[in-house]
Amino acid sequence: MTESIEKTTMRKVFRRLLPLLFAMMFFNYLDRINIGFAALEMNKELSFTPEVFGFAGSIFFVGYMLLEVPSNLMLHKVGARRWLARILITWGAMAVANAFVFNATSFYVVRFLLGVMEAGFLPGVAVYLTKWFPERYRARAVGGYIIAGSFSAVLGGPLSTALMTYGDGYLGMSGWQWMFVLEGLPTILLGLYTWRSMSERPSDAAWLSADEQRWLESTLESERKALGDDGHVSIRKVAGDPRVWSLAALFGCALVGIYGLFMWLPQIVKNFGQLSNLEVGFLSAVPPLLGVLGTFLISRSGERKKHLAFVYGMSALAITGSAFAPTPILAYVMLCITGLFIYAGNPLFWSLAASFRTGAAGAATIALINTIAQFGGLVGPWSIGLVRGATGSFKFALVTIAAFLVLATIIALLMRVKPPEARAAKFEGEHKGVHNGA
Repeated sequence: MTESIEKTTMRKVFRRLLPLLFAMMFFNYLDRINIGFAALEMNKELSFTPEVFGFAGSIFFVGYMLLEVPSNLMLHKVGARRWLARILITWGAMAVANAFVFNATSFYVVRFLLGVMEAGFLPGVAVYLTKWFPERYRARAVGGYIIAGSFSAVLGGPLSTALMTYGDGYLGMSGWQWMFVLEGLPTILLGLYTWRSMSERPSDAAWLSADEQRWLESTLESERKALGDDGHVSIRKVAGDPRVWSLAALFGCALVGIYGLFMWLPQIVKNFGQLSNLEVGFLSAVPPLLGVLGTFLISRSGERKKHLAFVYGMSALAITGSAFAPTPILAYVMLCITGLFIYAGNPLFWSLAASFRTGAAGAATIALINTIAQFGGLVGPWSIGLVRGATGSFKFALVTIAAFLVLATIIALLMRVKPPEARAAKFEGEHKGVHNGA
């Protein structure tokens, strides 16, 4: 009987929640990367230099980092349904506001506010999952919506450039303006739907029977009690774990490549030849599409440290090859190979981060690692803009990305993954053994 209730309940939970979370994640990533496609026309129309565009891409992460922790505190206070709906509505409004920037200052302000409004979204969704999915189902649930980011990267190019191409001049607005409006409005509508339809917890879900509600609530409560003291590890102890800082440094260096490359990818591809915006959109979809393939292949691996080093090392080699390729075709092929490897490190990284601690301590660990690592978002787009502006070429900008990926490779090879207390316990045990033997 219990097994039947479990299967029925979890089937309903997956069918009800995952499509909504998938849609949230899809538009979350789309509203981050569409600036790269807008730049194909916006930069020329508003006279934005590479330095201006790069800084605007990076300032998003300032607001994001500053407000992530306060945002999560508010989520706990007012509830996930209300707070996630607020995040969606306000970030959608800022995404639409991108269409009406008119100079560098207004561009900076809107991108900063977009980061402010979006702050806390991913950790907030992670908290919401703990209210619905028992531990044995949680990894599948996370995978079900995280993959939406990859689909967004694949579909974002053709979708964004199609809106730019066919919307250009309608009602006196440029194509890039219509793209921001038409990709931001669905996020606002999704926020309104979330406010109206999302259930806060199983006991609030009219779409679950009373027996199903009781089974799910009791299962989750039993898991919370089973966490014991590990659920109350202090932030100070988490911050004192050297593994947190090494993994944050590793992922931060990788994010320089991930955000730097894919925010500038449309302009890099455009630089290969006389291509229309629509052609750029479709060509820009191939590297992240290969990244989806790489994610599926690498996620089957049990080994994480060495494979992290492998994927980031191969990314560094491929992007360097693109920088010095003798022909545009070969340069593009090397960018596609970069996409195959650079995305594949994400499941390995999150799997490794999740293995450090469990329960509330695990959530605090992941949040701290993610917040620290966002320096990669600050460095990546801006550094490429600075190098591109100074040299007039993407060659040394790509080499800059490769250098950070090499750092990520070295950190992956050298970092320790066993907890400090485990090493201390082992040392103490060996010391006692020697003492007793003497």
